[in-house]
Order: sequence, then C-alpha cells, then structure tokens
Amino acid sequence: MSETSTKQRIGVLTSGGDAPGMNAALRAVVLAAEHYGMEVMAFRHGYEGLLNNEHVPLKSADVLHVLQYSGTIIKSARCPRFKEVESAQLAANNLDSLGISALVVIGGDGSFRGAHHLSQYWKGQIIGVPGTIDNDLYGTDATIGYSTAVAIAMDALDKIRDTADAMDRVFIVEVMGRHAGFIGLKSAMAAGAERMILPELQKDKPLTIAALVKHIKRVEEVRGAGSYVMVLSEHQWPGGAVALSEQLEAEYNMPCRPCLLGHIQRGGPPTPSDRVLASELGVHAVELILQGKTEVMAGIKAGEMVEVPLVDTWTKKNPLDANLLRIQHEIFNPVKKSTRS
Repeated sequence: MSETSTKQRIGVLTSGGDAPGMNAALRAVVLAAEHYGMEVMAFRHGYEGLLNNEHVPLKSADVLHVLQYSGTIIKSARCPRFKEVESAQLAANNLDSLGISALVVIGGDGSFRGAHHLSQYWKGQIIGVPGTIDNDLYGTDATIGYSTAVAIAMDALDKIRDTADAMDRVFIVEVMGRHAGFIGLKSAMAAGAERMILPELQKDKPLTIAALVKHIKRVEEVRGAGSYVMVLSEHQWPGGAVALSEQLEAEYNMPCRPCLLGHIQRGGPPTPSDRVLASELGVHAVELILQGKTEVMAGIKAGEMVEVPLVDTWTKKNPLDANLLRIQHEIFNPVKKSTRS
C-alpha cells in the first residue's frame, strides 16, 4: 500500500471457466469497495496472474458499463501449479507486498479449492463468489452464469425442435455439466425434451442403447411420427452425442443428428437474473470482508444473503431439484401412464 494511502486494499480475481455475469460481479465488488472507502487491486488471468504479480488497480470508471458483457475483463485461467505449497507461499508474499488484506475469488469449486489452499499460507481474509455455469456449489440456490447457460441451451433446443419436427428426426443435444446435471435438467424441461441423460441419473442404473431405442420407439407409438429431442450432459456417453448418433444410425437405422453446444453456453449477454445475482453477491462479498469474515462463500438461499464455509461448497453435495426431476422424468415422460384409477 502506498505511504500516503490509509485505505484498506482488497484484491479480486476471476478463476477457472468463465461464466456470464463475472463482469457484473467484478463491477459490484469495485463499486461496493469504493462506497466503503476501500481500494481494489485486480489480478489478471486468475491465480496465474497472482503468481506472476500481474496486477492492475480498478476504479468505478473502469467497470461502470461492463454489466452486459460475458467473459471477464480481467481475464481468467486454470492454474494447476497453484496446488503446490511454493505457489501458495509466493501468492501470499505477492499479496502482502501490495498491502492487500482481503482477496475476493470469483469462480467455481476448483477456484475455491485454490483459495482454501492459499488460506493455509496467508493471513488475509478470503471470500468466494460463486461464478460457474454448472450451479453445483453447495450452500447457494444459484451461481453466476447458470441462468444464462440454461437460456442459451433452451434457445438452441427450440431451434433444433423446428428442424427435428420438419424431418421427423431424432436429435441429441450435448450440454455442459459432466459432474452435475443442472443445465441438462432445466434446459430439457424448458424446451420440452423427450429424454435427458444426466450424471445423477446415470449413477444407479446407466442408460443402455437398447433401453434408449425402446423409449424412442414407444414415444412414436404413443404420439405418432414426429421429432424426438434428447439432452445429453457431456461425458455421459462414450464418445458423446456424435458417437451415440452414429450408433443409433448404424445399429438401428434410426436417422439421428448430434449437436454439441460446447462453449457457446459460456458466451452472450448475461440474463437479467445473472446480472442482478452477480451484483448482489459482489456487494455481499465486500460486506463480509467488513464483518471480518474469511474462508466463506457469499451465497443466496431463499432470497436471503448467506455465508457458506468454503470447504462445504465442494465437500457437500448440491442435489438436483427432486420435484423438477419427478415432473420431467415421470409426469412429462410421453410413455408414462397415470397411476390413478
């Protein structure tokens, strides 16, 4: 900290996979910090930037009009070497040399693991802000970027339905979420998909190609010829949507087309929900610093701001909404019959 400055200085970084709304969270941190008389030092490229001392001061003028942008203006990165003790010690030294007393980490579970690792070698405060499209962090009802990712997936599914209906074809749409099916479930329900293959549904009884074909044919018997759209979470089928579509065509002569959304789900303007959520959580993070909190994530539960121990965010399970699963998997399933007499 400069000799003439008596303001508390906090650091901020965005880490791991980018999520729509990270810029809105960054903006909120800077505006809240200035409101409370703090200075903000941002580290570019996540933990890599922290290790390389790639820092830049941020003021309100730098972030005022970034709400509508996806990605992150201070860049992000994955940093495997941050797991090493020497890296945490170097990061601690860099933070101390800049007079930083608290660090806000915007990211997902990997970023929070890194923050926890840093806390073992640095005495400053550490606050996490949940920025991940996967929505898989325990202790918060929503994570920054999730709403936008679902909206993008739903838009793609709607458009695919048009061409699927025109050709009476099976389409397999692969979405992100290799470990958690939140995007898959929400987008499948919002777009009226006939089938979803999610990590949570694969654990007890993995879907077989024979069972899938049986369901496709049964839907045609019930509804007549038409489209069949399937949502597949990544890494839930060997070879993904492309391999599954090839298998359906080769083994069952079933016209099928794959569509991989991939990183499209991370782009585009954040939804209003993500912008507002990011703003709330960014301010909450700064206010947690003022309260003397550390090693916690700023979260939201039932509309209320909460604080969650960082370790809990990845060691405890954030389950899919059981009622949404029941509705989509059972009630909206075209081949399920009513149990009422």
